[in-house]
Amino acid sequence: MRIDAHQHFWQYTAAEYGWLGDGMEQLRRDFLPDHLRPELLAAEMDGCIAVQARQTLEETVWLLDLADENPWIAGVVGWAPLAADDIGAVLDRLSSQTKLKGLRHVIQSEADPTSLANPQFQRGAGLLAERGWVYDILIFERQLPSAIAFVDKLPNQRFVLDHVAKPRIRESVREPWEANLRELARRPNVWCKVSGMVTEADWSTWRTADLKPYLDAALEAFTPARLLFGSDWPVCLAASTYARWRETVEQWAAPLSAAERARIFGDTAKEVYSL
Repeated sequence: MRIDAHQHFWQYTAAEYGWLGDGMEQLRRDFLPDHLRPELLAAEMDGCIAVQARQTLEETVWLLDLADENPWIAGVVGWAPLAADDIGAVLDRLSSQTKLKGLRHVIQSEADPTSLANPQFQRGAGLLAERGWVYDILIFERQLPSAIAFVDKLPNQRFVLDHVAKPRIRESVREPWEANLRELARRPNVWCKVSGMVTEADWSTWRTADLKPYLDAALEAFTPARLLFGSDWPVCLAASTYARWRETVEQWAAPLSAAERARIFGDTAKEVYSL
């Protein structure tokens, strides 16, 4: 089974998607399952994981409804107010949703990742493990030390790092991102998505050679057993077609064994998200 472990759906409104800034005008429209399905079929993908783009329970429920209507949406990483006093009750209400596989919070938007250091947030995240859910870590590379400290608070929780922590590819800066990534990867309860990289490179001029040092570093840190392919569609469209990104990762992974490539393109996602 080949799985795209990271993509989004949305019904565009300017108020709710104000983060779609200059150069992202083509993303200011609806992106729904009927738009993604041809891309998955062309890439010989059997399914995908839909990830939250807004921090509302309403969106989480909407994504779950889409997954129920489209069997090839294998799972949903939604959002819930993890720091809320009643988070246990909120998670209980969501527990009947079999396609809910994890939750995510947009830490990257926080100048100082205060949520990760918040005991209330840590308490809420700690309730995911008993439900078999993953926590997806969305950060910029400068926030990796805070993410490491957060993971260390929850050794029994499964974590997936999104977008290899968004290194500064555009400026060809690799440290301290690479050292911090290796340190995070020392935790066996952390996996990493090979996704979201083209939008951290120069959108109009990036080449595979620009990305390769970062892909290689992620591979060395996590090994194929803990890497997952993700398209970050439709956000990736600001810098790449779906096909070009998928081909880039496949060409980079070509020297690996068939079993290792299978891990990156589906088997790891099946395992960590219990698909």
